[in-house]
Amino acid sequence: MERLFGTDGIRGIPGEYPFIPSFLSSLGAAASELLSRDKFFSSNGSAPKILIGKDTRASGPSILKNLALGIAGRMRMIDCGVIPTPAISYLVPHLKAAGGIVISASHNPSEFNGIKFFDSRGLKISLDLEQKIEMAVKKYSRREFTVKPVLEDGKIYEKEYADFLKSIFPSVLDLSKITLVLDCANGASYKIARPLFEGLGAKVHCLGVSPNGYNINRGCGALETGPLKTAVSAFKADIGIAFDGDADRAVFCDEKGHVKDGDFVLAVAALRMQKCGFLKKQSVVLTTMSNVALEKFLSERGIAALSVGVGDRHVTQALEKNDLSLGGEPSGHIVFRRFLRTGDGMLTAVETLAALAESKKPFSRILPGFSPFPQVIENVKVSSRTPLESLPHFQEEMKKQEAVLKGHGRLFVRYSGTEPLLRIMVEGPKLNRVREIANNIAVAYRKDVGANSREKIHGRE
Repeated sequence: MERLFGTDGIRGIPGEYPFIPSFLSSLGAAASELLSRDKFFSSNGSAPKILIGKDTRASGPSILKNLALGIAGRMRMIDCGVIPTPAISYLVPHLKAAGGIVISASHNPSEFNGIKFFDSRGLKISLDLEQKIEMAVKKYSRREFTVKPVLEDGKIYEKEYADFLKSIFPSVLDLSKITLVLDCANGASYKIARPLFEGLGAKVHCLGVSPNGYNINRGCGALETGPLKTAVSAFKADIGIAFDGDADRAVFCDEKGHVKDGDFVLAVAALRMQKCGFLKKQSVVLTTMSNVALEKFLSERGIAALSVGVGDRHVTQALEKNDLSLGGEPSGHIVFRRFLRTGDGMLTAVETLAALAESKKPFSRILPGFSPFPQVIENVKVSSRTPLESLPHFQEEMKKQEAVLKGHGRLFVRYSGTEPLLRIMVEGPKLNRVREIANNIAVAYRKDVGANSREKIHGRE
């Protein structure tokens, strides 16, 4: 049976399998049955409830309607409306729910959508539970769903999440001297972000707060930082922050217009937590995509790095297993486990702004001594995930370039778990050489699979 779940839930194009009404209703039935029976959930005799949120995509309401048909009669459904993904992670254990569902494709374009599930602890469901849901969907595939769905209004809970974020910011600080640009990606944070940061004292300018169902992540947000950099310069801002479509990640821009990714934020957070005594076991969790300079920087300051596979699920699992307090990815997924057990872009912004306010320095000078290697991530569009080991030209080029980089950089290639892309990450001391290596590998891959793939290069100096 083909796996439905990728690295972050189920992704696809609405109207195409698996995002068709019959499957979605079966999925809702299977998920609600298994979440209510999950070993981590205790109903204490009351009817189990499930919290549901979504981002601003036009396809969200239809997906919710079909999921609800399958859930109806099995659980109380609390519709939290448009709300960041990590808000559901926070609210599920807070409200003693059996689980949560978020309808979002995160950073993907608007034509995609996705479904993410959380267990009663507020954690993304385990691989084991994903597999059980996939098997259970078959059981419901021929059933008719006749119970009329009743969705309880849960939009009031957005305020509880906002109050939680505000409570994290130290009471002895304020942002009254900070001018801030926010890019909400026309996504899930578009209503909540401005009042949160204005409430902390900042002067706020906003981009990406006019969603129309089709412009989420389009020319804005964490993956398109050009508008953020322009606005930071135009408003003479101290810092810029861009969220992705469901606000579970954030990237930053300093007052000079230089983008600061998750590696930079992790370094800032690790040093601050070490100083405050909150960095458990003097260790952080990184992924294989983190810049090699970050591990060296942390090591020189007495902080160990545990490296795991790509994906915030792997980061979270490592934090839980090893009882650590901080981890994340260059993409901007950062987990501050002391506060929340999943990545949260807005929480990351609150913590980073607290560090900036404490430092009394410009954001460009908050982290002296950290100088990442140039890194290029080249994304090659694919029509199918041909096993890489079966591609002769690709394998030959990989061996050649690995030999070139040996001892002087890194090369990492994988298929994306959320998009039809092959990701080629190359890191080394010289940016032009790194770009050349990434391009050579992409050319070899296209030679093996066909010449219709197109690539997009993201460079970092």
